[in-house]
Amino acid sequence: MLKLTKKADYGLMALKYLAEHPEAPAQSAKDIADAYGIPAQLLAKILQRLTKTGLLRSHAGMNGGYALSRDARQISAFEVIHAIDGPFFITSCTKGAHGCDLTPSCTIKEPLARVNETIAGVLKSISIYDLAEHEPNTPPAHAGPPAQALVTITT
Repeated sequence: MLKLTKKADYGLMALKYLAEHPEAPAQSAKDIADAYGIPAQLLAKILQRLTKTGLLRSHAGMNGGYALSRDARQISAFEVIHAIDGPFFITSCTKGAHGCDLTPSCTIKEPLARVNETIAGVLKSISIYDLAEHEPNTPPAHAGPPAQALVTITT
């Protein structure tokens, strides 16, 4: 089964929260953590990482916190996961130029690489806007796969 890490889950949840509260110039890590029951210290570290990678902006001061660095339609689930967990691979044999001991006789490396590319494509097609809840009259950014496509992939 393919699963996202807790950190990636929390990062996606935080960006979803920010997309659902565009009226606020910034949201604190504590407010986001409290909204979802996420450990505040862990979320603060995740938000700092997302700020370093340019997906969020941080605002210091009394009303400080975090805000999306660009429109929620322009931030993909793939970008968030990549920023938190690094490169996305479903199997270790697709990592880089180094093969495993079975590379000469392996018959599944290329098919698994295509699966990896397909999953990455789906994640790239899902924006934070797509994950957020909207007013009934707000049209979706595109007619791509539903967000549930992120959740269940079994082998």
